Amino acid sequence: MASEAPPFWWEEPDWKVLALSPLSAVYALVAGRVMRRAKREKIEAPVLCVGNFTVGGTGKTPVAIALAQQAKRMQLRPGFLSRGHGGSFAEPHVVDADHDAAKHVGDEPLLLAEHAPVAVTPNRAAGARLLMAKHGCDFLIMDDGFQSARIHIDYALIVVDARYGIGNGRVIPGGPLRAKIVDQLVFTSGLLKMGEGTAADAVVRQAARAGRPIFEARAEPISKAGLAGKRFLAFAGIGHPDKFFDTVREAGGEVVLAKPFPDHHFYAEDELAELAAVARAEGLGLITTAKDAARLRHGASQDFLNRLEVLEIDTVFELDHAPERIIEETLDAWRQRKLRS
Repeated sequence: MASEAPPFWWEEPDWKVLALSPLSAVYALVAGRVMRRAKREKIEAPVLCVGNFTVGGTGKTPVAIALAQQAKRMQLRPGFLSRGHGGSFAEPHVVDADHDAAKHVGDEPLLLAEHAPVAVTPNRAAGARLLMAKHGCDFLIMDDGFQSARIHIDYALIVVDARYGIGNGRVIPGGPLRAKIVDQLVFTSGLLKMGEGTAADAVVRQAARAGRPIFEARAEPISKAGLAGKRFLAFAGIGHPDKFFDTVREAGGEVVLAKPFPDHHFYAEDELAELAAVARAEGLGLITTAKDAARLRHGASQDFLNRLEVLEIDTVFELDHAPERIIEETLDAWRQRKLRS
């Protein structure tokens, strides 16, 4: 399986969805109740959450990075809050991008740490206090955590992938939704449609009818230089690896072989040896995502890393002023919260 998400989540509902519907109903009931009733700790700094309605990759991390860059341009000192997929620290930990390994802090936090301080912890309130006290952060960006309901969110930007949308529209385990859309929209401040496609159109219209602003953006390679005309064995362990393979093609590279792996996959030595051997035998270059490269940084041989090309992407908003608007509305909501308290 190329992802943690079962393939049937992204297809028309079938007998498996019907069989799981009682469990989905229970999950939806509990998730909705948690979102509505949980006590959310209020932090002194403004909090912008970049989340999604579903399990699986929608491109949240590059969006969070783009917003942090905009915050810096607005003379703010952003910091990131992340749970850290697979992280092993019991206490809040500020990521050291030069020394921490992905198996200890997660892969996304390593990418985020190249742009601003990152606190990794399930207790995001404690992480927020750490970033403010020790790093002077005055604007906090949560990478995921929208449904956790542990911390007050001043602005929740929900990212929806235009190619996959919300899948079959069912709640876990029958589908990819983390809660019913109606329950999640209550706490949604704005919706960001990522990429090209029509799969997200229905939920975009639903959000628009609920009065939520709709933004659009796309992922673009930071540099296409050196890819044109090259033949690759492309591999990726992300939510939707096919999106990465298409991006390599759009950048001018030829994907001769595509090897998908599960999201957040940690590569074993024999897997890397096989990838290198196949690429060598077929006369292909090796290329992967920035997130995969973060996991490989402390797990692959230097020879493998020297052969590897990394395709980094940037989030480009359709309207240039959209990131500034999102941050300004976050600040406005925070000021209103401070006045009420």
